[in-house]
Amino acid sequence: MLVLVAPGQGAQTPGFLTPWLELPGAADRIAAWSDAIGLDLVHYGTQADADAIRDTAVAQPLLVAAGLLSAMALGDITPGAVAGHSVGEITAAAFAGVLDEKSALGLVRGRGLAMAEAAALTPTGMSALLGGDPETTIPHLEKLGLTPANVNGAGQIVAAGTLEQLAALAEDKPAGVRRVVPLKVAGAFHTRHMAPAVDALARSAEALTPADPRVTYVSNKDGQTVSGGAEVLQRLVGQVANPVRWDLCMETFQKLGATALIEVCPGGTLTGIAKRAMPGVTTLALKTPDDLDAARVLVAEHSA
Repeated sequence: MLVLVAPGQGAQTPGFLTPWLELPGAADRIAAWSDAIGLDLVHYGTQADADAIRDTAVAQPLLVAAGLLSAMALGDITPGAVAGHSVGEITAAAFAGVLDEKSALGLVRGRGLAMAEAAALTPTGMSALLGGDPETTIPHLEKLGLTPANVNGAGQIVAAGTLEQLAALAEDKPAGVRRVVPLKVAGAFHTRHMAPAVDALARSAEALTPADPRVTYVSNKDGQTVSGGAEVLQRLVGQVANPVRWDLCMETFQKLGATALIEVCPGGTLTGIAKRAMPGVTTLALKTPDDLDAARVLVAEHSA
């Protein structure tokens, strides 16, 4: 059984979209999406530097557009399940047919702008903790006033909070944590700091008419499968200010019988976690179009 997943913010790197625009029709498609949302995705995906694409209002639509483009390049596939990490949930909602491309990109444009505004209120950020035990790490984070914003599994938790709190964490790591790595994000996502963005996103969502998922949709709120389009959309809104439980998503993939996992562009983060947390499951990251042939083979072998 094939699982198709989409990464979240922080996965972007300068120029990562460049090789994808060489595919037939890709440049025209990205240009049309750019016009639709009022953001030059071609520029940001090919020429902009790391600081420019770190901007929440830019990074989020760029990631969703790249994920949709790379999935389309795979061809007409029907995965057994789909899921997304953080903003990748909007990409996954489009994979599942809950939202069409235009609606997904419009929603993520509004999400990025609202979260950027919320992040501007207080200097905040996120850091990944590598190693350690959640039972030790989470209480330590809470003692410092930080939120375990992403519980990713495979020995990785992402802490979020003010820059002062993150500096204190760097000086006072939880027992067993090997490294604390600052992430390329511009705010404390999936925490109370994003509460102002929830209302703005809810207003944007009111204009949408979601469809029920055509394939199994796994929510990163709690790893549960969601069968109604309205509930998927409700969860997309609420997740802005609530922790991502990717560990529970992977548990669900395994319960569903996953045998392969493909991560759309810019892939790498989620496949890296899956290799450690889901032994025996074949993984592949769509980093460039050179990965498409291997991905198509994997689709053919695991989509029956």
